[in-house]
Amino acid sequence: MKVLRASLMERCIGCHSCSLACARLVHKKFSWDTAGIRIMSTGGLTTGFEARLCLACDPAPCAEVCPTDAFSQRSGGGVVYRKKLCIQCGRCAEACPVDAVYLDGQGNPHVCIHCGQCVPYCPHSCLELQPVNQKEAGHEA
Repeated sequence: MKVLRASLMERCIGCHSCSLACARLVHKKFSWDTAGIRIMSTGGLTTGFEARLCLACDPAPCAEVCPTDAFSQRSGGGVVYRKKLCIQCGRCAEACPVDAVYLDGQGNPHVCIHCGQCVPYCPHSCLELQPVNQKEAGHEA
């Protein structure tokens, strides 16, 4: 199993191509509100950008608080999301320690599922899928 890591964010130019690729390819919508990865400025163009995405917690706090099992623990970290089970309560977003669960205008949660669909759309190779056993210091988002 692999997880998505934003290990080379010093290269990021803030183009948001990864977010738009996630929204379009994974969620079939062309809206940043439906992306599982968000790019945020760390204080302006000269200070760089950070990627906000699921860190593949194990155990995942968002899954632990989900009353319907719409969010369930994925083997090796992170979550599996089942939209049909979601009641849009927002507990998952409240429980996320890194603010990586986003609620769209209807209260539907969006989170990185570590599929890697965004990786080829980053023009500066800031993102990569890494095997779970490589989650060592220096490779965290």
